[in-house]
Amino acid sequence: MSTENEGNPVPPAPSTPPVPPATPAASPQPAASEGDAPTAPIPPAPQGAPAPAAGDPYAAAPPSPEGAWPPPPPATPSYADAGAGAGAAAGAGWGSPYDQQQHHQHHPYQQPQAAPKKGGGRGGLIAAVLVAALVAGGAGGGLGYTLAKNNDDSGSTTVSASTDSGVTQVKRAAGTIAAVANKSLPSTVTIEAESTSGDGGTGTGFVFDTQGHIVTNNHVVADALDGGKLTATFPNGKKYDAEVVGHAQGYDVAVIKLKNPPSDLKPLPLGDSDKVAVGDETIAIGAPFGLSNTVTTGIISAKNRPVASSDGSASSKASYMSALQTDASINPGNSGGPLLDATGAVIGINSAIQSASSGGLGSTGQSGSIGLGFAIPINQAKYVAQQLIKTGKPVYAKIGASVSLEDSSNGAQITDSGSSGSAAVESGGPADKAGLKPGDVITKLDDSVIDSGPTLIGEIWTHKPGDKVEITYKRGGSEHTVTLTLGSRVGDN
Repeated sequence: MSTENEGNPVPPAPSTPPVPPATPAASPQPAASEGDAPTAPIPPAPQGAPAPAAGDPYAAAPPSPEGAWPPPPPATPSYADAGAGAGAAAGAGWGSPYDQQQHHQHHPYQQPQAAPKKGGGRGGLIAAVLVAALVAGGAGGGLGYTLAKNNDDSGSTTVSASTDSGVTQVKRAAGTIAAVANKSLPSTVTIEAESTSGDGGTGTGFVFDTQGHIVTNNHVVADALDGGKLTATFPNGKKYDAEVVGHAQGYDVAVIKLKNPPSDLKPLPLGDSDKVAVGDETIAIGAPFGLSNTVTTGIISAKNRPVASSDGSASSKASYMSALQTDASINPGNSGGPLLDATGAVIGINSAIQSASSGGLGSTGQSGSIGLGFAIPINQAKYVAQQLIKTGKPVYAKIGASVSLEDSSNGAQITDSGSSGSAAVESGGPADKAGLKPGDVITKLDDSVIDSGPTLIGEIWTHKPGDKVEITYKRGGSEHTVTLTLGSRVGDN
């Protein structure tokens, strides 16, 4: 077995200080399209250990071997309402059971609250795995149309500035937000994905090359897979049919290609996410709640934030990122859009948010930004996109060991056995060759502190197969360090 997460539910997040509970809710039907892709806020990470809901596909797995990574397939979920579509994962304390219901597009659900855990917290924890909410739009064009319509009063009186010949056009210096937006907007698109059954959603993407490839999130295009319809609309109003070239659910990255692309495409320049610093200015472009071509700004709030996310569907598989955290306003519909630095270079792909909004059963609104957004670092996304364009399939790095998902802030422990009774350490795999054994607790990967299994996975996936990494682990009270060469696995399945 290896550390890949394909086919497994999103694990609960590690214990963190309590945050306000979030209650995602479905949004109104759009006026001009089938709707936007499901979204919901990142649920809080309560400290307690509520019992898992019946049929909950994301409830914590029992102890090893079922508690081993990867965990066994989830049971068939029980739905609070009918309909297709998906929302976001919900979770609580890392390694503890938590309640989670499926959120279906256009159908709200009640997010149960967990009682806070009594006793001391883990104040010294370096990183916490957040169970993230994907941010493809769920209100979309309908809300955008309503807002525009409400602001269009034919009986109103407007006053315009003087336009005599002596007034010159305002010029904005290069490097200003206005200048960056003016240059970058023409290379972003609003993506509409529709399944063969008519379900669909809205997200964002950006021009990757002059051949017509567009990079976005996997969950943005998921509805259009297996024969669905996909379109991309530029800010100038020109709409193009598109097709999925490849998608990586584990990374939550996808590449689509325009059919009959225009000859004047201008790819957005790619930055270096490894050189990003906390406090750097950020600019996000997307279609929040269907309001296409929206620009928001903020800063990099944190780096290397372990985030696990899921679309919440019955067949959901986990996605992992060691994310860039930003306070730039990111809302449903921003998924797949570029996160830019002050020069206009792409440093990340906006993918998930934390939200404190609550709605409850019957609510018609969607949760929005509270200043906690997460983006896939562009260095990782670029590598994945190039693989998808080249082969149509993602390639994942692996160490070839099964790690525990049980509550622990001490590291990622290699289990005694893998899923379905397989070996916890793959024979002849990277971990085996490096001398790792069941019971070893991995505490560092290079300079990154590892506090849990999913944190380890997120860090491994920031590397490429063939990379040499230094693993620090504990065995029998003693600390050891070994160097191993990462293996590879092709495809999501």
